[in-house]
Amino acid sequence: MSAGAGTGHIKAAAALELSFAADGRVAEVVNNDALQYTNKLFRDFYSSFYISLVRSAPNFLGWWYKTSDEPWHTDRMRHMIDRLNTKPLVRFIREFDPDITVCTHFMPAGIISHLIATRQLQARLSIVVTDFDFHAMWLSRAFHRYFVAIDETRAHLEMLGIPGERITVSGIPIDPVFQRPVNRLEERLRLGLNPEKTVLLLSAGALGVGPAEYMVERLLNLNGDAQTVVICGRNDGLKQRILQLTDSRSDRFKVLGYTDEMHKLMKMADIFIGKPGGITTSEAIACGLPMCVVSPIPGQEERNSDHLLEEGIAVKCNDLTTFPFKLERLLEDPDRLTRMKFNALRFARPNASATIVDTLLEDRLPPLAFNKKYAQNKITRKK
Repeated sequence: MSAGAGTGHIKAAAALELSFAADGRVAEVVNNDALQYTNKLFRDFYSSFYISLVRSAPNFLGWWYKTSDEPWHTDRMRHMIDRLNTKPLVRFIREFDPDITVCTHFMPAGIISHLIATRQLQARLSIVVTDFDFHAMWLSRAFHRYFVAIDETRAHLEMLGIPGERITVSGIPIDPVFQRPVNRLEERLRLGLNPEKTVLLLSAGALGVGPAEYMVERLLNLNGDAQTVVICGRNDGLKQRILQLTDSRSDRFKVLGYTDEMHKLMKMADIFIGKPGGITTSEAIACGLPMCVVSPIPGQEERNSDHLLEEGIAVKCNDLTTFPFKLERLLEDPDRLTRMKFNALRFARPNASATIVDTLLEDRLPPLAFNKKYAQNKITRKK
């Protein structure tokens, strides 16, 4: 189960579906967006409202993210509202009666956890966290296992009282296609790029939000002869505006809309430019692609970028006025780019989806009904 709040949760679930379906031990796998079983108002709150905040009020999102990150103290009202608006979802889950449930979003995880705790469902619930850091909303009291991206997140959960044997550091699941080799020369020629020159990959994400248009304006004045592939996602208006901006420099800019060939683009590029969402970041590092982080969403994306900077995988532009300067400094230091590529590959876990599936199918641990008092005794509160 996932939820269509952004695209990352959906993509993680799709990757897991492929791995489950490819395993002969699985008789049936169903991958659903939990929000499709709710009313329009509730669905819009989780999806459309969130996207509108990303566009117009990212600082509010950051404030809310930090304020609500209080483990075991913020879930009662939210879970009650979720349960009131997800009765068709509950009916579907109980009728399907799965052996294993895996959630890539906290909302359906909370619903399933409640069903298990109240003995309405006999199933194992595993929760796949789709960012490198962990927010309190991902906590559930009745569950089987957590899958997290990095060792630091595991340490955080252990300090919250979750038993270590219930936490697997798997990485964030991405499509297995990112493990396939790609001929960089062929891909560059296919796009009409000079195979000998540096290629920048600038992504506005699947939804085409963020300051991509302004970044392209700055790239027009970039020193050197780097080429840029711009991904505009499903925002056709953005694509048309960028095509107009780059019309006189079509030799240096290739402008694309939504693509399902990001694995090819990432493997033929030299630097990725964009937001550090959990899935996008996991895809990029699986391709050994150094990152230039621009305008991360306050909250989870800023925390993702902290880990990338700490690992020597990315540079970060806190102000778009310094965007060309940062890129030029990086392009003038090929040794640094080589180290960043090595660090990305070292940090990557491209087999995450297969690791999760194999762990769950081999696991014999019983479900855990988590004791709230025990958790509160163990917790180290964030300030």
